[in-house]
Amino acid sequence: MPRFEPFSALRYAPSCDLTGVLAPPYDVLSPSDVDRLQASHEHNITFIDVPRGGPDRYQRSAQLLRQWQDQGVLVADPEPSLTIYRMAFTDATGTPRVISGVFGGLEVTDEAAGGVLRHERTTPKDSTDRLDLTQATATNLSAVWGLSLASGLTAALAEPGQALGEVVLDGVKHSVERVDQPDRIARIAEIVGRDDVLIADGHHRYGVARVYRDQVRAASGRTDTAAELALTFVNELSQDQLSIEAIHRLYAGVDPDVLRQRLAQSFDFAPAARPTPASLTEMVELGRLILLWPDGRAEWLIARPGAFDQVRPLDGAWLEQALAGLDHTVSYQHGLDQTLGQVASGAHTAGVLIRPTSLTEIVRTAREGLLMPPKSTFFTPKLLTGWVIRPTAQVGNSSLARPGH
Repeated sequence: MPRFEPFSALRYAPSCDLTGVLAPPYDVLSPSDVDRLQASHEHNITFIDVPRGGPDRYQRSAQLLRQWQDQGVLVADPEPSLTIYRMAFTDATGTPRVISGVFGGLEVTDEAAGGVLRHERTTPKDSTDRLDLTQATATNLSAVWGLSLASGLTAALAEPGQALGEVVLDGVKHSVERVDQPDRIARIAEIVGRDDVLIADGHHRYGVARVYRDQVRAASGRTDTAAELALTFVNELSQDQLSIEAIHRLYAGVDPDVLRQRLAQSFDFAPAARPTPASLTEMVELGRLILLWPDGRAEWLIARPGAFDQVRPLDGAWLEQALAGLDHTVSYQHGLDQTLGQVASGAHTAGVLIRPTSLTEIVRTAREGLLMPPKSTFFTPKLLTGWVIRPTAQVGNSSLARPGH
């Protein structure tokens, strides 16, 4: 089972306006989002976490990180600690929820070693950016999100720690608390270490952490550096806490009649009204998908009896089988309005609204060592970057900060 350890975090000084300096994860930000965030505060975390410019941008991030420490913008904890992070929100169905988890350093395990599990295949993505940034800054800036399959973590986090700040963004109340008592740290770490941790979000970040670990090992000849762990937010896999939404499918590069004919081999069709948020609930109740056309038409996709008997009950898997061998491209879009807009723009042949993946299926996937299709789950809300920065080596020590150089 994976180790989970405290660390001496870099944090924004208490005088900082947290609303102005925190940001969503880098991989959900558009260029205009970054423009807005950087205009909101001169010390917004995106100046470091979303490097811009030429080939020296990663070194400039590292220089800025050191400069902010010298200026007292970022302050290091005097002792190793864990950080409780709570997110209170109302999900898309109107249900109030509170996610209570904890930031710490999670062991970086080899891909086949177990302990830290993937649950879905990942789409190709350039990992050089995150690796170059990690090498230059010798820090973990954005956290992996892990789900503990052990019971008891929520209860262990119920007692408040030392309050460090809270912000309310987009209707979500985010708050953090420091835990530095050795006995409580040990209890939390022991619970996380009882069972596997399933990666909910951040598969690529964890993969980069593995590459970085191996580079540090090769450069230092050691297996006891901070690069053996990765910044991870861990919460208990709990139906009451988690909100999982669907990531819908957009299809292009195929004639609409050909696409419909192929889908007709596995689905029956029925006219549907223009989808609303209520339609997403109806999809789950009826066990159906919705096909969207650029002219505004919508159709129910009703699985034909026996069509998917040998396929796991995942909409993404159903669509992969139905369209197997068809020359087409698929892209992914979260959010009903965003998906409707993409289809209406005419940039795609059609779109398909799918249902969220159940927690039961996610757990079964992890336990059986299987992988879902890419973009099968969308966990909300997203963790804010900037609450904690985790050093992975002494910044400025080239043998560790720049492995292999």
